[in-house]
Amino acid sequence: MAGLSFCGNNVTKNAYSVDTGMLNNGCFVDALNLVPHVFLLFITFPILFIGWGSQSSKVQIHHNTWLHFPGHNLRWILTFTLLFVHVCEIAEGIVSNKQMDTNHLHLFMPAFMGFIAATTSVVYYHNIETSNFPKLLLALFIYWVLAFITKSIKLWKFAEYGVGVLHLRFCITALLVVLYGLLMAVEINVIRVRRYVFFANPQKVKPPEDLQDLGVRFLQPFVNLLSKATYWWMNPLIIGAHKRPIELKKIGKLPIAMRALTNYLKLKDAYEDQRQNAEDPEKAPSIWRSMYRAFGRPILLSSTFRYLADLLGFAGPLCIYGIVEHLNKKPVKEGSVVPYFEVYFMSSNELLQNTSVLAVLLFLALVLQRTFLQASYYVTIETGINLRGALLAMIYNKILRLSTSNMSMGEMTLGQINNLVAIETNQLMWFLFLCPNLWAMPVQIVMGVILLYYLLGTSALIGASVIVLLAPVQYLIATKLADTQKSTLDQSTERLKKTTEILKGIKLLKLYAWENIFCDSVEDTRGKELTSLRTFALYTSMSIFMNAAIPIAAVLVTFVSHALINKSKPSSSEAFAALALFHILVTPLFLLSTVVRFAVKAMVSVQKLGEFLQSDEIGDDSWRNGDMSVSLEACKKHPGATKAINRKQPLLYQMDSYEQPARRPLRPNETEDVAVKVNSGFFTWGSNLSTLSDINICIPTGQLTMIVGQVGCGKSSLLLAMLGEMQTLSGKVYWSKLPVSEMLHEANSKNRYSVGYATQKSWLLNATVEDNITFGSPFNKQRYKTVIDACSLQPDVDLLPFGDQTEIGERGINLSGGQRQRICVARALYQNTNIVFLDDPFSALDIHLSDHLMQEGILKFLQDDKRTVVLVTHKLQYLIHADWIIAMKDGSVLREGTLKDIQTHDVELYEHWKTLMNRQDQELEKDTEIDNCQTALERKTLRRAFYSREAKNQVDDDEEEEEEEEEDDDNMSTTTSRRSKIPWRVCWQYLSSGGFLMVFLMVFSKLLKHSVMVAIDYWLAEWTAKGNVPVNGTANGNVLVNRTAYGDVLVNRTAYGDVLVNRTAYGDGPVNGTAYGYAPDFGNVTRDFVNASAAAVFSNWTNSAAGLPDSYYVPVFIILCGAGIALCLITSLTVEFLGLSAATNLHHNLLNKIIHAPIRFFDVTPLGQILNRFSADTNIIDQHIPPTLESLTRSTLLCLSAIGVIAFVTPSFLIALIPLAVSFYFIQKYFRVASKDLQDLDDSTQLPLLCHFSETAEGLTTIRAFRHESRFKQKMLELTDTNNTAYLFLSAANRWLEVRTDYLGAVIVLTAAVASIWSSGKNLPSSMVGLGLTYALTVTNYLNWVVRNLADLEVQMAAVKKVNSFLSTESENYEGSMDTSQVPEDWPQHGEIKIQDLCVRYDPLLKPVLKHVNAYINPGQKVGICGRTGSGKSSLSLAFFNMVDVFEGQIIIDGIDICKLPLQTLRSRLSIILQDPVLFSGSIRFNLDPERTCTDDRLWEALEIAQLKNMVKALSGGLDAVVTEGGENFSVGQRQLFCLARAFVRKSSILIMDEATASIDMATENVLQKVVMTAFADRTVVTIAHRVHTILEADLVIVMKRGNILEIDKPETLLENEDGMFASFVRADM
Repeated sequence: MAGLSFCGNNVTKNAYSVDTGMLNNGCFVDALNLVPHVFLLFITFPILFIGWGSQSSKVQIHHNTWLHFPGHNLRWILTFTLLFVHVCEIAEGIVSNKQMDTNHLHLFMPAFMGFIAATTSVVYYHNIETSNFPKLLLALFIYWVLAFITKSIKLWKFAEYGVGVLHLRFCITALLVVLYGLLMAVEINVIRVRRYVFFANPQKVKPPEDLQDLGVRFLQPFVNLLSKATYWWMNPLIIGAHKRPIELKKIGKLPIAMRALTNYLKLKDAYEDQRQNAEDPEKAPSIWRSMYRAFGRPILLSSTFRYLADLLGFAGPLCIYGIVEHLNKKPVKEGSVVPYFEVYFMSSNELLQNTSVLAVLLFLALVLQRTFLQASYYVTIETGINLRGALLAMIYNKILRLSTSNMSMGEMTLGQINNLVAIETNQLMWFLFLCPNLWAMPVQIVMGVILLYYLLGTSALIGASVIVLLAPVQYLIATKLADTQKSTLDQSTERLKKTTEILKGIKLLKLYAWENIFCDSVEDTRGKELTSLRTFALYTSMSIFMNAAIPIAAVLVTFVSHALINKSKPSSSEAFAALALFHILVTPLFLLSTVVRFAVKAMVSVQKLGEFLQSDEIGDDSWRNGDMSVSLEACKKHPGATKAINRKQPLLYQMDSYEQPARRPLRPNETEDVAVKVNSGFFTWGSNLSTLSDINICIPTGQLTMIVGQVGCGKSSLLLAMLGEMQTLSGKVYWSKLPVSEMLHEANSKNRYSVGYATQKSWLLNATVEDNITFGSPFNKQRYKTVIDACSLQPDVDLLPFGDQTEIGERGINLSGGQRQRICVARALYQNTNIVFLDDPFSALDIHLSDHLMQEGILKFLQDDKRTVVLVTHKLQYLIHADWIIAMKDGSVLREGTLKDIQTHDVELYEHWKTLMNRQDQELEKDTEIDNCQTALERKTLRRAFYSREAKNQVDDDEEEEEEEEEDDDNMSTTTSRRSKIPWRVCWQYLSSGGFLMVFLMVFSKLLKHSVMVAIDYWLAEWTAKGNVPVNGTANGNVLVNRTAYGDVLVNRTAYGDVLVNRTAYGDGPVNGTAYGYAPDFGNVTRDFVNASAAAVFSNWTNSAAGLPDSYYVPVFIILCGAGIALCLITSLTVEFLGLSAATNLHHNLLNKIIHAPIRFFDVTPLGQILNRFSADTNIIDQHIPPTLESLTRSTLLCLSAIGVIAFVTPSFLIALIPLAVSFYFIQKYFRVASKDLQDLDDSTQLPLLCHFSETAEGLTTIRAFRHESRFKQKMLELTDTNNTAYLFLSAANRWLEVRTDYLGAVIVLTAAVASIWSSGKNLPSSMVGLGLTYALTVTNYLNWVVRNLADLEVQMAAVKKVNSFLSTESENYEGSMDTSQVPEDWPQHGEIKIQDLCVRYDPLLKPVLKHVNAYINPGQKVGICGRTGSGKSSLSLAFFNMVDVFEGQIIIDGIDICKLPLQTLRSRLSIILQDPVLFSGSIRFNLDPERTCTDDRLWEALEIAQLKNMVKALSGGLDAVVTEGGENFSVGQRQLFCLARAFVRKSSILIMDEATASIDMATENVLQKVVMTAFADRTVVTIAHRVHTILEADLVIVMKRGNILEIDKPETLLENEDGMFASFVRADM
């Protein structure tokens, strides 16, 4: 019992006597302090248990549980402070108790109970808050009052008996009184606000708006402080990710405060305020200032957190110093026993000399520092995301108001806008993330240097100067890196362009056997790209090297200079504290260069943004809201007439003969009214020259107005001028108002001032076909169907894989021009607008479609609806339908009126039209066939694309699908394990593609480097542990002046006991202020003790090194550090170059595989997917994997070596390691899965956002004409919020991980410290403890990097996996069974073709497309092949080139079976002209003859045959004239002629023409046919025809059906058989 009495059992004095009065017994006062704590526990425990039982289900019910009482955060902060003070009180009590003869429980027992009570109070409070039952808070109120009173009594007694500030217990008690007082105030405030007691009417509260919305899942702003700091609320999400992937549904929407709209309004207000308050209204408002005003406060908050964290960061080195310093010493008693209380009162210093207390303090400081740091990160990231949302909204609003001339005159290109969105906003966001560093880092650096100076004197400054001097070098490297990255980007864009061209023209390349030439050109560009990548790698590795080498260099310089200047070694406590400080210092210095770079980039971005926001806007179009109604007097008009076109009669006859019967009786108000009127308008596109001059026109309501004129005379501009897109120099545009009566009933049906507008260059959204047509209007099935039929879209829609739900647009399926245009017209028709503007809707349509559209769409659908139509067209044959005609010429109106008016008043113009129409008429008849085929062809291409794709079952980009399918049996556990596994196999594939030597080098150098790093620190420990060679007899002797290390002797008021006389801390003079605080007689004893113990433990080292002088340690130390620095360089280089060689090999293999893949592969694999491998995936492999790999290996090895060192110093640490390792394993496992999902979400939500921006910029005129700005704004805000939600969750998940790994790190430090303190009795040298603790501190920094790099690497390895999945495709068999030498040089000399029993299929899994075909073609014969679509005509042509799988039968050309020939030989000896012309960017010469084998004469001859000679001569450069990408600078017809010329250049005796004349007009085609007959007189020509009349001249006709030959003979013979297929074709074609 004697051990555990409450007041101690001192025999001489009766501790329990209360003679002098109750309160004068110190023990009684302490007992009194127990009362409130016990009271609280008794009251709250039953409530908590009952409550928890009934509520555990209720707490998570819904967000309304997250209601906060007033003063919520303050209460949490105070409670945490209270807990901390209680810990100090307990520590003080226990340490004081040790000084007493018997145990005095009252010294620490009440403090312990107080700790438990404080913890209970906060748990209790949290539960009351979540169940929103404030009445129960009364218990807490009573507790705070009681505790306040009892502590005040204690303080009062202390003061009464002269216990003052010098005593620690007095300070603690005073603090507690203040804290209890504050908590009491908080509690009173809750009563004041909520009135839950003492008031008649308690206040009813509603949760914030966000929490009433179940969709909000981002709870960070609403949870309590503890959950905020540790991201506890993320647990269900992150752990749940393991069972099923996180989807967009799961992350919900953003809280209102973080939505783009909220932040946009904030930023806009700040921006506009500046504009209003500016003295000079012309001056652009400063974006910086607006950003500061809108988002300054959170940044200040974050900076505060950052400063706190940085200051706490210095606790680490100081605690290490204290622990190592006091480890094997008896603390000096400085306190005193105060008479009245009969207990020991210690001084503040004394507590800090207790190593166990220091260990706990170190732990707490670490936890707090990390919490603050993460809080700071989180706040900046959230602010950065908010800023990005605001900027995006600001840019978008500006885009919608941009003047069209800006876009078309090229002041603002799409590229610039995309850059603003994708790059500049992100730059600013990143700058905001890093911005607290700008002012936190200098402070951190200054503090660090001051502390170092106190520890080590001048030598520390020398060491720090090394770091500071090398910082500019790092900045230099960082800027160089940015430049190299730019040039790499340029090269890779160039390479991508070439690759895209190859893939688009792959069929041609294979048929002409040119793959290798083009492949080499890509490899060439790739070579340049790799050169810049090499430079990039070099700079990256330099940067990594600097980062690793600077601390080593600094430590080296510091300690060596210390040895030289002071002629003595530092003590181990100083050495390791300094080491830890250097570790802290390196980070800010390394980061500073990055931050400065980002600051510079941010300035550039802001400048660009400012310019953009100041650019011209479109005029305010109030006139379109119908300010004035115009009467129609100015434009007398005749009611027009409609009449079906009689196809058989010539149009002129119709035009002359028709009368104009009244169209319909006009309603009175309609006669007066004009839809749009322009008065003396002069309009311009930005320059001051007017594009349109002196325009006076009226557009009659409800009528069809046509605008005609030559190309470039300003027809489209006129429409845009009416829409207000052009700048008005003078004049006015009037839009009419609706009469009031109509307004009422029309208001709901038609949006008056929106105009249905179809541009000439079709513009599609990335959406389904249906969305493109309805365009945000309500879906009406009847109307939709009518519109689709009018635009004859049904057949095209039927071909699409998902009908009208198929995605089209940039990321969707590529439609042909005509299909796109019809969808745009359909959109204009479907919209319920009074006015429809159609800008040349017929340009890309063939004659049937145009007729159909004119009849069904414009005349029937629009006119029945009495809509006002303005049609710009070149097809004069439609003029007879016009109610009103506007003829234009050179930017002004030539004539306006009805056709009759023009016929009577302007005969010349009328005649001119007639002749034109005559010509059009003749073309008509020919056109009919061409156009028919044109559409058929478009549909055919579409069908091919899908037919082949279905076979492969829509192979999806994501290999994930395959994995899911394997485990369809909902077996959760297997999916889970699959998802949390690290893709080791892929990693291995990646490394092995880098080459085994490099892998070996990397692993070896890494291990060596880390061993050397440990050796350096170990050597430092050995060196500082040894006693110095004595100078004045006592090595560690202290002169008496300096009695106590931290003593209060006045002489020694300097930091760590440096006597003022002697500023060099460790001078060997007689006045020697070493920081060992004991009297001289201890000196020798200690030294002997240290040496003896060291001898015992480390005898084998000690004997050799016991008393060795510095001259022995310094050289070894220098050598080790030098080796360390050299190895840093080697490792950083090996990793980067390993990555480079892997990237080189992977790309090379990928390119070769894909270029040599069979043509079938390209039919089945979407082009976008192949391109992705070459763009995104290659980019990841080139630039992202190497640094991640480097970082991962470095942090992993650092953590392992640290744990190794700690375990070596204190083996008992390994026991604690097991639970730590287990928890670490689970944290990383859960985090990796969740992080991958969130990263995918972030990526997948970013793309639609960027697309939406570029889409809007392209379709500005359409959106504005339709008046859909607000809908598009809404969509943009939604997309931005979705992306921001994903990004917020991703960064919150990163914080979740970091907080957890940091706490684990803190626990590691604590266990290491405790283990070393326990072992210290067992002869453990203090320098080793210093070594262990310094290493433990580094673990905290690197643990989270291990996990994050793992997660990143896993995501990046997916790129390698995708590339590898393509590497397994089969190549075509290029070898053949014959040797090239066996083939005659001039084969095929005659051109005789035998087809024997030929069977062909595209893929072994598919049905054959040709079945047992037999034919014989004589040398020099002209053969025509015809048949319906899909009858196998084209497949036959491909069979000649062995492009398809010939699985039976053979084709023999001039006696050689083509299947036996090497492909290169076969394909280079035949020539073919394909139906879709393909040109490559480069010169004309390159397009005709990429192999550079022909003379110029030969090329000119070919061009002459193809009727192109004169045109090419006219171009600058002649044969070397530029061809742009895809040959866009030539018309389709010209491109087709170039392809012909290409075939002529190759003088082969067999020519195959595959529907080659599809896109050529009649005149050219006739020429062509003649040419083929003459130039190829002696060669075999096989023509695949879709227009039969082209092959009527042939020597032999083959008619095919379903892969069989139906008829084969001379055309004359076949025509005689009237029931024959050929005859029916010819009849249909005539």
